[in-house]
Amino acid sequence: DSRQGSIQRRIRQYAALSQPEVCLELAQKLAQCRGKGQRKFLMRGQRGVKVKSAKLERSIAQMKSILKQIPKTTSLESLLGVEGSLAGLYFGALPCLINADVPPELHFSHRNRRPPKDRFNALLSFGYALLIKDVMNAILTVGLEPALGFYHQPRSQAAPLALDLMEIFRVPLVDLPVMAAVNRGQWDVVADFEVRGPQVWLSEVGRRKFINLYEQRKEETWKHPATGYSLTYRRLLELEVRLLEKEWMGEGGLFA
Repeated sequence: DSRQGSIQRRIRQYAALSQPEVCLELAQKLAQCRGKGQRKFLMRGQRGVKVKSAKLERSIAQMKSILKQIPKTTSLESLLGVEGSLAGLYFGALPCLINADVPPELHFSHRNRRPPKDRFNALLSFGYALLIKDVMNAILTVGLEPALGFYHQPRSQAAPLALDLMEIFRVPLVDLPVMAAVNRGQWDVVADFEVRGPQVWLSEVGRRKFINLYEQRKEETWKHPATGYSLTYRRLLELEVRLLEKEWMGEGGLFA
């Protein structure tokens, strides 16, 4: 019975996501959610910084005007361009949130990956790898098809729908706890990392420490602005998959 139900769900998902206008609308919601979350995080960090940063203020202002372009995009390609500009501004400004007393080894200038070239990027990459696994589990629990997404073309083995949905959670579940731990001096620049030439990875100790921080963060609660319910991020992962499904079941409006 549930197998039959799951097949029905996937047929509906397939029908919805083979319509370009549905994909664009969902992708716009996703880009808006991530861009606004990034900008809010910078604004929050700005309040905590002792010395006002002109670069930070400029990035926050530029992001606001770029966010207005999202609803005007007419294709996934143009949306990816807008999202790329937002991400560039965000990662360019993120170093401004690092406290002055943080060791120089933990500072960074821009996002790099495959492989990460500094400790901060190693932390982000490891966090995103944990996150995509959790998003994948949530998709499978709900019974949707992870291979069928609506926005990102996978560059790796990752499932497209997991790459899409993970956008919602990058800032709250990875960027925020990473920055907080860096500013609190929780990382040991020697013991927690392995440097191999230009590549930097977390050591075994560092990975265990990160997993603890990440698991703690998932247990924190968040009040959903639309429903007013408070729930843990762990529960929210699954809720967002269900809200996505509602978008093509005729009960949309709460996704992302």
